Amino acid sequence: MSALLLTGGRVIDPANHWNAPADVLIRDGKIAAVGPEAARTASPDAQRLDVTGLVVCPGLIDMHVHLREPGQTPKETIATGTAAAARGGFTSVVCMPNTAPPVDNAGTVALIHERAARDGRVNVFVAGAITKNLAGEELAPIGSLKRAGVVAITDDGHCVQNHELMRRACEYARMFDLPVLDHCQDYSLVNTGVMHEGYWSTVLGLQGWPSAGEEMIVARNILLAELTGAHIHCQHLSAAGSVALLREAKKRGLPVTGEACPHHFTLTDAAIAGSDKFWSADGRPVLAALGLDPTGPLPQWPAYDTNFKMNPPLRSARDREAILEGLADGTIDVLCSDHAPHRDFEKEVEFDYAPFGITGLETELALALSLLVHGRRLSLPELIAKYTVAPARLLRLPKGTLSVGADADVTVMDPNVEWVFQREDTASRSFNSPFYGWRLKGRAVCTIVGGRIAHRLARGDAIARAPAAVAA
Repeated sequence: MSALLLTGGRVIDPANHWNAPADVLIRDGKIAAVGPEAARTASPDAQRLDVTGLVVCPGLIDMHVHLREPGQTPKETIATGTAAAARGGFTSVVCMPNTAPPVDNAGTVALIHERAARDGRVNVFVAGAITKNLAGEELAPIGSLKRAGVVAITDDGHCVQNHELMRRACEYARMFDLPVLDHCQDYSLVNTGVMHEGYWSTVLGLQGWPSAGEEMIVARNILLAELTGAHIHCQHLSAAGSVALLREAKKRGLPVTGEACPHHFTLTDAAIAGSDKFWSADGRPVLAALGLDPTGPLPQWPAYDTNFKMNPPLRSARDREAILEGLADGTIDVLCSDHAPHRDFEKEVEFDYAPFGITGLETELALALSLLVHGRRLSLPELIAKYTVAPARLLRLPKGTLSVGADADVTVMDPNVEWVFQREDTASRSFNSPFYGWRLKGRAVCTIVGGRIAHRLARGDAIARAPAAVAA
């Protein structure tokens, strides 16, 4: 395998507390050198990539992705989903088990590994099911899933309602050193809710999904983590009460963590009432508060747009602020997309009947840079840590670092480039994103997986370069 030398970039590696200009040498799929020795030891025939003015960091990890294969390939495949991941700057993804059939046995794990090795553009790690057929009634064979290579267990898309069964799952997970990832939803409280229960659900006449439906299960998980010692990770947090519960549990040293998705710290439930209501929320321009250009053309969408329907739902401005605060103070450890592709015809129905979920792999980094870094909620190293070292440690993955000898998974980004996300930009098989037409600030420029370039923007697309003058 030929060598690759990245020259002139600013290296940010939170795992090694590195934040300085440096060259990076990749050889035989591994990090060979970082710093002055990189150029000195590069062979004359090494490929050279000038990344002056750009940021070089460990390959980003998205630990919450729906690749839909096997069984739902009209929505997404491992090939198209990993191509979207590469475009978004991600070198590793963790796929969820709610496929058809579900990932509740070693055979399905092996199938996904085989297809990922053949078709994947990035590293694909597999999460196994907690219960058979994701039905919440009988435990899946957790030991054999671990031997087959799963990195976590979850019934994502579903939530185990039987607390005794969840306790046993946690006990087995601890025995096999697997984190438990939980989609926090109390079905008896949520019932048939389709959007956040509050002012806008009343105005729009839609069944409400109360915050308590999430908070109840977050509280359950904290109690079970304390009882069993298992590491429980609360997925896609959306409610202020959930952040408060997690913050208090972490102060007590309990083995609980949480994640947030860009749609929950960018949007509110007012978006479902249409763009005119969203932009004029509480009587002030929202666009500037989102880190976007308030003088540019505003994206427009109608009320009841099903691309804003996800589970958990978009919540109130108060909840959105709590998610931002939880990210800033470290209560929320990880950022991810919950990339959930659906075909157009599935979303082109009444709001009540549309499936939950949006795509996100290609916009999540840009939204995080726009809202969190340029919005001065996080420094750039802090943001990168939530996409690299934090998920790698949580899942015990040998990723998320530029240490010499580590796998050469590298993301090169321009934090300052401004661009508009368009439908034709996507590599995903589905187009259910609410962010088409949005002007964003920051983008992945080059994605390197195992020393090979998986995606690279054309020079003209990337890099109307401003100096990388972002928060240190």
